[in-house]
Amino acid sequence: MFVQDGTQHDIQDDAQEDTARLVARARAGDGAAWARLVERYSGLLWSIARSYRLGEADAGDVVQTAWLRLVERIDRIERPDAVGSWLVVTVRRESLRAARRASARTGSAPGRDGDLGGSAVPAPPATRPEEVTLARERLGQVAAALEALPRRCQSLLRLAALAPTHAELAAALGIPVGSIGPTRARCLDRLLRRLTT
Repeated sequence: MFVQDGTQHDIQDDAQEDTARLVARARAGDGAAWARLVERYSGLLWSIARSYRLGEADAGDVVQTAWLRLVERIDRIERPDAVGSWLVVTVRRESLRAARRASARTGSAPGRDGDLGGSAVPAPPATRPEEVTLARERLGQVAAALEALPRRCQSLLRLAALAPTHAELAAALGIPVGSIGPTRARCLDRLLRRLTT
């Protein structure tokens, strides 16, 4: 919570209320509301699909299927403010199905290890070669420190930048909402210690 003009204001409540309004508008056929929902949640959904080691095509199919399921069921969503969590659960289920299908084709075991495939943070633009070199070196250090963390921390930190609410992040990771903040703080502390030693 933060205080603004002497009143307390909960950012998470605003995000949920805004989501509920977007869902109501989408139910009424508002294309702009659909576009905003897709913009808000697609990055998170793609990250979850990739965490199941799905190829680009399979991950795309999973995300598209989740959006299709929402279109089909939007009138039956009981908690419009929690549509992000609903999408996360749908993508997790579809990802598991896709991973099982892929493993049946290849004979390998399906799995989810939190590897989101590469670095999600591009190097900042720089004009001088030494700035580019330093930025890449620092990015490499952060990536190496992140890779050295336990898988759970890697997944949490990678998804935390994409998840609009703690509820959605908790649903994506399969952990209680109340443990998101403390767990993220511990993971960030571990990451910082690796970067400073």
